Amino acid sequence: MKVAVVGATGMVGEVMLQLLAERNFPVTELIPVASEKSVGKQIEFMGKSYAVVGLQTAVDLKPEIAIFSAGGQTSLDWAPKFAEVGTTVIDNSSAWRMDPTKKLVVPEINASTLTKEDKIIANPNCSTIQMVMVLAPLHQKYGIKRVVVSTYQSITGTGVKAVKQLENEYAGIQGEMAYPYPIHRNAIPQCDVFEENGYTKEEMKLVRETQKIMNDKTIAVTATAIRIPVVGGHSESVNIQFANDFDVTEVRTILHHTPGVVVQDNIDTKTYPMPIYAHGKDDVFVGRIRRDESQPNTLNMWIVADNLRKGAATNTIQIAEYLVANNLV
Repeated sequence: MKVAVVGATGMVGEVMLQLLAERNFPVTELIPVASEKSVGKQIEFMGKSYAVVGLQTAVDLKPEIAIFSAGGQTSLDWAPKFAEVGTTVIDNSSAWRMDPTKKLVVPEINASTLTKEDKIIANPNCSTIQMVMVLAPLHQKYGIKRVVVSTYQSITGTGVKAVKQLENEYAGIQGEMAYPYPIHRNAIPQCDVFEENGYTKEEMKLVRETQKIMNDKTIAVTATAIRIPVVGGHSESVNIQFANDFDVTEVRTILHHTPGVVVQDNIDTKTYPMPIYAHGKDDVFVGRIRRDESQPNTLNMWIVADNLRKGAATNTIQIAEYLVANNLV
């Protein structure tokens, strides 16, 4: 199986290559793809060395699967060209997520909707993935009416430039800025650009993508997304109002039996999710599960996941694994 990784030299691309190896994905030929300035660079994968190629070369090689993590415009321009030659594209950008003709997939929730005809498949936003992993089984049981979420997001979601900014600020070095403000010892209440309604694109992704993945536009979502000086993963404070009442112990049991979710919730031992522990792991961690005593049928919780893994690369590879396992490529 020929697999192209578009954006192979980027932060997420590197994690994708690592996961393809870790999970023993059946790659017979790797096609690492990047921008023209990286063409010819050597990539090590599974004990072999591969030369980075350009996008047209990769299309001409007709891979079975192309995994994209190279930005929205690249995906808009090139995903259809791969699809035309029979390649199934799994795209990690926001380019196709809200296209009504494209599936937006978290494998544990809605992979069963995929068919051979789905040649461009969208991978959701990192903060959305970890939240819906927890929401989906609870929605099935109690019916979600409204979600209020505040995110505390890792700088790795912005990319290498942001990591360098934080490192420079730690060291007291003046350097290139990924953000309009210092991130060291700071919290910036802006992830992505602002839309006309005063919310950022990141905040609106949590609204729109949640409704699409869970196939329910009646779920009301409101979000505030904050960037913090953390590397290990994204954290979310989530308040969920249900149509029906719940038992907190039953909620923990449901989540404990949800594949890909790990409950870390023991206040006696101060056990709760933190990005320092989620870093490098594929699961979504949930804790601080407690009833909201200010109104009926409402629950509070804290959700943490490594945004480069389950929030991006792992979810993408899981989609590819589902396609292979079900003979859809």
